[in-house]
Amino acid sequence: MDRRSAGSEARFAAYVDDLVGVIGHADRAKPLRDYCTGLLMPCERKSVEPLAAVTAPERTAAQHQSLLHFVGEGGWSDEKVLAKVRTIVLPVIERAGPIEAWIIDDTSFPKKGMHSVGVARQYCGQLGKQDNCQVAVSLSLANAHASLPVAYRLYLPEAWAGDPVRRKKAGVPTEIGFQTKIEIALDQIRAACAAGLPRGAVLMDAGYGTHIALRTALRALELSYVAGILSSTTVWAPGTSPLPPKPYVPGRGRPTKRLRRDAEHRPVKVRDLAFGLPTKAWKTITWREGTNVPLKSRFARLRIRIAHRDFNRSEPWPEEWLLIEWPKGEKEPTKYWLSSLPSDIGFARLVELAKLRWRIERDYQDLKQEVGLGHFEGRGWRGFHHHATLCIAAYGYLISERETIPPSGLRSSTAFQAPRLPDNYRPRGSAA
Repeated sequence: MDRRSAGSEARFAAYVDDLVGVIGHADRAKPLRDYCTGLLMPCERKSVEPLAAVTAPERTAAQHQSLLHFVGEGGWSDEKVLAKVRTIVLPVIERAGPIEAWIIDDTSFPKKGMHSVGVARQYCGQLGKQDNCQVAVSLSLANAHASLPVAYRLYLPEAWAGDPVRRKKAGVPTEIGFQTKIEIALDQIRAACAAGLPRGAVLMDAGYGTHIALRTALRALELSYVAGILSSTTVWAPGTSPLPPKPYVPGRGRPTKRLRRDAEHRPVKVRDLAFGLPTKAWKTITWREGTNVPLKSRFARLRIRIAHRDFNRSEPWPEEWLLIEWPKGEKEPTKYWLSSLPSDIGFARLVELAKLRWRIERDYQDLKQEVGLGHFEGRGWRGFHHHATLCIAAYGYLISERETIPPSGLRSSTAFQAPRLPDNYRPRGSAA
């Protein structure tokens, strides 16, 4: 074993020992260590049985039962483990610079059958269409260097939330009722605020950004945001605004406080606003270095007010940024954002933050491809979340190791090499 591999093993052992401190009983230490080790090994599937085979090839059946109980039935707290992971990993991320963003998003896992907890026919981002899948909502903290999921929860469709038989069979806690993805994300954000996590601008795609209740709640929490919106969103163009309430004339009914519109004072769709901008409004901005070339595009930004049902309000909505991306060669703009970031923020900085959402895509890519986030084959609520928590813990270790060992070097460490399986080993379901 070379010195680098030995150092990696020692750091991994120390990392897992820190997690053992919050996981409870001493008899959970070994399955925790084995499960995390298996997630970092280069095996094709990272469900419980393959993990048992690569971590204990000479006693696979017994190891399978141990890991299955640990992840499917173990009464340890996901929240405590994730909190410990972030106390270890966030300082590593912050050595490269302060936290810049909180990213909310969801990810999906295609599933056959209807018995796995939360599975339903719904939009599956992985497949790009409606299909049977599970969906989980997460919150990640990020800067340009790295990002880490700090909260993760399964979305439970209404059909599941209201079905006591399926709930009981899958072990859904009684306190878990139906919540929209927006409500789950907002709960995660409030918990992060209460925990005093380092703040950043909240980044979200149009699936979340179009919900004005979410954006309003973020303002109430004193969090700025960069929120994707649809091209049909209506706003008041610069220099325009709704009309003030009608002046009160004594004797002619009750006074009104509602803002007004008329034929000459109407909001516009952001798409129409973009098409009406002069050429000089568009600026080519580079936001980061890509794999081969700098990433750049054309952008315009304007100070606007949204027009959402302001005819029922007495005051206009706050002024904020509208950011528009129109890549050269495209027939029309491709993306729109609303942002409550300060009015004096630099143009390039605004674009840079809007584009930092790529970090969540990288999170999910690595979590699924490197540590098997989508490989869990159990059907229960507890097992689904325990597996995800341990995947995030393993991913957190990889993040913490980036400064010391490149990913290829980490994979070559003897600590994470799969041992040779016995000649008589056969995965369940394979031909005899």
